[in-house]
Amino acid sequence: MRILTHIYSIAAVLATAAILFFSCESEKENTGPVLGERDSLPWLKSQGVSTLISDSGIIRYKLISEDWFMYDKKDPTYWAFEKGFFMEKFDENFHVEAFINCDTAYYYDQRHLWELRSRVFIKNTKGETFKTTLLYWDQNIHEFYSPAYMEIIGETQSLRGTNFRSNEQMTQYSIHMSSGAFPFDEGEEPQPEPQPEPDTLQTNTQQAK
Repeated sequence: MRILTHIYSIAAVLATAAILFFSCESEKENTGPVLGERDSLPWLKSQGVSTLISDSGIIRYKLISEDWFMYDKKDPTYWAFEKGFFMEKFDENFHVEAFINCDTAYYYDQRHLWELRSRVFIKNTKGETFKTTLLYWDQNIHEFYSPAYMEIIGETQSLRGTNFRSNEQMTQYSIHMSSGAFPFDEGEEPQPEPQPEPDTLQTNTQQAK
């Protein structure tokens, strides 16, 4: 009787172990990958950044920021400048083509795409200034673009609109749904403001087409 009781006890233990085993296997199959702390942390942190960046062996940018975080485990990977961002862009002769200032910037390194956010301010070689809240810079196609409201102030004209697009030098650009002020000589009757077709204004110089 004791032997049978002992056998029943062993059988009960084995049955319980089997249930627990298959239960654990089932839980493993339904459990997604566990994200470690490293996945959400930057692999590089820099503070008080002031550096020169080269492109094809030529120094093209000077970057200044309070902090610089690089995230290599994010999808997509990116660099973050969340406490202010300032950049000077140089031509082949190391002359400043433009400077960029904003509150926050993200650079998606695999896509070669900059995302500039909050109080974005740019000045080109003509002295024109560009103000917006959101601006993208695609280095693959060498263009700036923005769906947000944009204000452009020049020496002789000012423009406001949305859906802005420009070359990298910010000298040839288009802007949709535009409005603005244009100069005219004293003594002449003011001419009606030119109407873009369709709802687009393009410029290669200070004068609007």
